[in-house]
Amino acid sequence: MDRRVARTRNALHDALMSLVLQKGYDAITIQDILDEADVGRSTFYSHYAGKDELLRDGFRRLRAELGAARTRDANKASESSSFTLALFEHAREYKRVYRALIGSKGSSIVLHEIRRVLTDLVRKDAGVRARDGVPADLRVQFVVGALLTVLTWWLEKRPGLTPSEVDAMFRRLMTASS
Repeated sequence: MDRRVARTRNALHDALMSLVLQKGYDAITIQDILDEADVGRSTFYSHYAGKDELLRDGFRRLRAELGAARTRDANKASESSSFTLALFEHAREYKRVYRALIGSKGSSIVLHEIRRVLTDLVRKDAGVRARDGVPADLRVQFVVGALLTVLTWWLEKRPGLTPSEVDAMFRRLMTASS
């Protein structure tokens, strides 16, 4: 991606995240984003069709971050889901945004996109394959569902826990369910 394009997209994404915290997702207008990012309307629309698409595009970063963690840790980690600690670290960084999105139209977009990212990563995970009569796609959905449940529980009920502590609990749960 061209550096100017990346810079513009980052500015728009950062503007959206800042505005989510200030106003809530539903109250944000395209003009708010333009003002916050200091870009023109035609520039915005040359990149995105609207704020929902801008929000979805933010998950490109998450996918790249978790994919890099999975690749980096693949040789060190004998257990599956080597990207989970990176997921919990990312969630800690964005927990205020997550809380601001709950109950908004953006929350359904976020849930859908994070489920897509996690499904792709878990599907690629060597530890998730058909066995004991359980199809691989069911195992993938089970792991993704468990990850989302642990993530939600942590952010809503026990936000004081560290990402490492939550990751260790998730791994213990997954080991117990195998």
